[in-house]
Amino acid sequence: MNHNITRIDTSAQAGLQYSVLLSATRKGARLARLLSVEQLRTQGLPFETAALIIAELASNAALHGRVPGRSFRLTLSTTANGPLVTLRIEVADTRTERVPELRRHPASDALAPEEARESGYGLLLVEELADRWGAFLGPLPRKTVWAELDLPRP
Repeated sequence: MNHNITRIDTSAQAGLQYSVLLSATRKGARLARLLSVEQLRTQGLPFETAALIIAELASNAALHGRVPGRSFRLTLSTTANGPLVTLRIEVADTRTERVPELRRHPASDALAPEEARESGYGLLLVEELADRWGAFLGPLPRKTVWAELDLPRP
């Protein structure tokens, strides 16, 4: 696992800027959630909802965005937004041909019934929990899925 961590000033004035490269494995996805929770806790920000979103996006990167020999990058940043702080969560992987889609009725897909019950609900969770979310391609070879949460200032 490549464990390069980029840290930038995380004082209250500068906001949170955190980025880490993780292996595209289940262990890497779990580590993304654990490291993120610690970063948010250190900043005094609520982390429960963000942890769920991070877990889903990191799991998607590890399971669906995995390219052998490539990692995924988790980036967290905050921006002051009046009485709120906007937390931006980004997860970037190198599987550009698989841009995430929100599936309203996963069971109606061409999956086997047992797969349909366990697959396709993650982005519905992200859509419900995040204030905004989306995905973009580039710079190649990269796809980034992002979500934003408006949180009360600490």
